[in-house]
Amino acid sequence: MSQEFGGAAAGGGRSEVKRSRAGSSRGEPRTESPSEAAQPIPSAYRPEATIVKETVRLLVFDLDGTLVDSKVDLANSVNHALAAFGLPALPHPMIYSYVGDGATMLIRRAVGEAADGTLPAVLHRFLEHYRHHLLDTTVPYPGVPECLAEWAGSYRMAVLTNKPLDMSRKILSGLLLSRYFPDVVGGDSLETKKPEPEGLLHIMRRLGVSPGETLMIGDSANDVLAGRRAGVTTCGVTYGLGAAGFASSPPDFTISRFPELFDRIRPSH
Repeated sequence: MSQEFGGAAAGGGRSEVKRSRAGSSRGEPRTESPSEAAQPIPSAYRPEATIVKETVRLLVFDLDGTLVDSKVDLANSVNHALAAFGLPALPHPMIYSYVGDGATMLIRRAVGEAADGTLPAVLHRFLEHYRHHLLDTTVPYPGVPECLAEWAGSYRMAVLTNKPLDMSRKILSGLLLSRYFPDVVGGDSLETKKPEPEGLLHIMRRLGVSPGETLMIGDSANDVLAGRRAGVTTCGVTYGLGAAGFASSPPDFTISRFPELFDRIRPSH
């Protein structure tokens, strides 16, 4: 099983973390710095023409940064875990730049040089806090509920996320989105997770849909790479956290607002 968010070693009590040297730096961001990540995607990766996909039957969505804005709850839980072990809070934009490669890597980057000896305990504290606070401020992105309701009669829809399955279902249920996604694959559902293609291939097999009939929608290079390796068309959303990664792993097309998706995949008549 993947250790994505789930399966952390238990370690509860508050203890002081001893850094290897005073003032040591935290981990490197997942991609560019927050200021760089905020820059618009080069126009070469945002074709203006509508992508006509008359054969699309299945829409597979990433969760965090694509369907829901969960970054504040994630950052609050990271800082809660850091404080429990005597580490100072990090600015939220810095934490946002660490998101995207799983909870273990998120906490490793946040803790920095103290990670090796304390990572399991800090990770456990983060997971326990986040499990109870993952709906404090998390909301769907604008247009998501309305569009999903509109598309439900025309497309099969599924979620493929690196977040653990139980947390993913809790968010979808709490935001009244679970009715649209009977098929959800989490980071702990299979032996691998994004950017590997197994989750996407698993969804297509289960629903009897071919790669040529499938569209993967997400906010990071992990989503693009998973889609590319599975042989499906990819859509990158530029309003999420990982759009800077599209420069090196460009999707087939991008959207800056969720409702734009329909215009990009509608059949021509």
